[in-house]
Order: sequence, then C-alpha cells, then structure tokens
Amino acid sequence: MDSTPHHQQGIAMSSRKDEKTRINRVITRTGDDGHTGLADGSRVAKDHPRIEALGSLDELNSALGVLRAHPLDEDLDRLIENLQQWLFDIGGELAIPATATLTDAELVEIESQADLINAELPPLKEFVLPGGNADAAWCHHCRTVARRAERRLVTLAAEEEVNPVSLAILNRLGDLLFIMARLINLRAETPESQWIRREDR
Repeated sequence: MDSTPHHQQGIAMSSRKDEKTRINRVITRTGDDGHTGLADGSRVAKDHPRIEALGSLDELNSALGVLRAHPLDEDLDRLIENLQQWLFDIGGELAIPATATLTDAELVEIESQADLINAELPPLKEFVLPGGNADAAWCHHCRTVARRAERRLVTLAAEEEVNPVSLAILNRLGDLLFIMARLINLRAETPESQWIRREDR
C-alpha cells in the first residue's frame, strides 16, 4: 500500500462541489518500492522529511478524532473539528510543494480561541503533570503529538519551502491543546496534578 497518509490518499469520497469521485482505489501497489506519490505527480522516498511531516499530521488528526469521539462540550468539539480541517489544509500544502493555503486569518483565529480558553483558567503556580480527567489526559497526548508534528515540519523547512503560517499554527496548536486539557479538567472538576519540587516530595 502507498504510504501517503489517508488524509491525502483518502478512501472513496465525493467532492461537495461537483460530486465527482476523488479516489476510488486505496490499494495501488505503487508504493511497494519504498516510494510514494505527491499530489503534483512527483515521487519521493517514504522516509523523506515531507512524508514524515505528512505522517505526523495524519497521526495528530487521528488523535484529535479520538478526542472528539469522547463526550466533549459542544464548544470544544466544534473547535477541534476546525483544527482537524486546518491540519488537512496543511497536509494539502505539503502534498503540493511550495503551495500555501493557510493565512494569517487562521493564525489570528487560533490565538483568539486560546485567549478565550485561557481566560477561564486559574493561573498556574507550577508545572502540570499530564493526566486528570480521561479526556484531559488524551488532550495532553494530542499536545505531544502536535509538538512532534511541528518538529517534523521544522525539519522539512530547513530543506524546502514551507508556509511559515502553517509552522506558526502548529506551534500555537501545542499551546492551545495544553490549555484545552486544563479547561477539560476544570469543567469536570478534576484536580490538576502538579509537579512537586524534588526537595518537597
């Protein structure tokens, strides 16, 4: 099977604009030699930094999908769906090298959402240990996957052109998921475990 992540490779699906079939085959056998195709028709090794970045985005989007499968508050579910859409957009940028889709408008939006969430939270007195409510714990996991996706995109950007807005959005996303995990714990009335200095344990 071709290793292009399924958010680019896809399964049988239709375009909302023209109802044409986008992809009607998943098994193509074209990736058996260790290479995969990009949307511009070029082929690269499956361990190329671009594919590593695409794979990390796919993993992050899947992790967010698991989070949305939990009974979240409507405002958080809606926000996470928007984040998933943006991750698809970034994947589209990577699938066609030297393209840019996301703009400063999305960056402003994610920062605004982070400010709204942070306004609900009490100030931090110490580092937070990942955990608490099960949904918050998974949100923390999503945060770590987001940080890895960001690192993979930084690696690619050192070699090839990458939309700087997409890099910034991934950076903000890690921050957003951290405070979202805190908010989930707060709304669930679940205490946050905090790091205790070694001399105080």
